[in-house]
Amino acid sequence: MVTRETRLVHAFVELADTLVKDFDLVDFLHLLTQRATELLEASEAGMLLADPDHTLHVMASSSEQTRALELFQLQTHDGPCLDCFRTGAPVIVEDLAAASDRWPRFGPKALSYGFASVHALPMRLREDVIGVLGLFGARPGRLSESDLTAGQGMADVATIGILHERAIHEAHLTVEQLQGALTSRVVIEQGKGVLAERGQISMDEAFKKLRDHARAHNRRLADVALDLIDGELAAATLLAARPIQSSRPAWD
Repeated sequence: MVTRETRLVHAFVELADTLVKDFDLVDFLHLLTQRATELLEASEAGMLLADPDHTLHVMASSSEQTRALELFQLQTHDGPCLDCFRTGAPVIVEDLAAASDRWPRFGPKALSYGFASVHALPMRLREDVIGVLGLFGARPGRLSESDLTAGQGMADVATIGILHERAIHEAHLTVEQLQGALTSRVVIEQGKGVLAERGQISMDEAFKKLRDHARAHNRRLADVALDLIDGELAAATLLAARPIQSSRPAWD
């Protein structure tokens, strides 16, 4: 049986591999949330990323429910991920039920979604904080030190990857890249909605079908979503496609 340590090594290699080529930022961050829930004791994960004006946006999540909760934090200006971004330090909430005084709006909403704990980890390089990785648990309690270290390492990998991309472009290109990622996120959300409605499937399943098609045809997620919205790609084609097999090692 492959050990957890080996699985973590494979995950970090997979994430770091995106640094050597032009990568799809939205897909990269989604992959990060996916691996976080697979390898850490977290039920769900979400990623907030700041634009050049230091305004946070939801860029990736492991489920629609997590995305909605992250959006709720941004809309109400209340929640541990926002505190983490402001301070640049991890914010660990072992029992959300006991934290309603600190976050009177976020706490009850998170509990209503079935979450009982939160670990917000900064995406930070020295003094530069560019976002937050939020890990949400279904049970009260603190992640183990090894999980915390691995989770922070994943956030650090994402930070280095994004800053690496910024460093090789001029300032105006950096702004253009991030704005393009934010625009792509909007198009992808629209495409998810179209496919979910036409196929009568969940938003999570719709996203997976869009992502599988993009990967199978070596295309950007936003381009596939736009083709679907414009009628260039039939919804039936996406709905009928078989799920692609993961290229990562099979772990028993």
